[in-house]
Amino acid sequence: MTMQGRPLEPGAVVEVTQQTPLPTGALAATVRGTVVEAEQRKTGSWYAHSRHHKLWLDRLVLRKDDGEIIVLHLDPYSRVELIQRSPAAADQ
Repeated sequence: MTMQGRPLEPGAVVEVTQQTPLPTGALAATVRGTVVEAEQRKTGSWYAHSRHHKLWLDRLVLRKDDGEIIVLHLDPYSRVELIQRSPAAADQ
């Protein structure tokens, strides 16, 4: 998974905003945390004309400052903002 052409690496701090459509507008939620994993994973759902005939989702696993682990399924309307690069990436 990439953000602005760069891979999202474990250790990076990001802020993710997601929206849920409602009849009267949209409900937005924002969460900030440290990237644990960023990858595409297949679901149990069958989907013709895709890789391995499965539905694939972009999943982002974050650890919040209080230690809570959050799994986010990203869609085209999710906004991921890089707050701080991972320590490994900063050394390069």
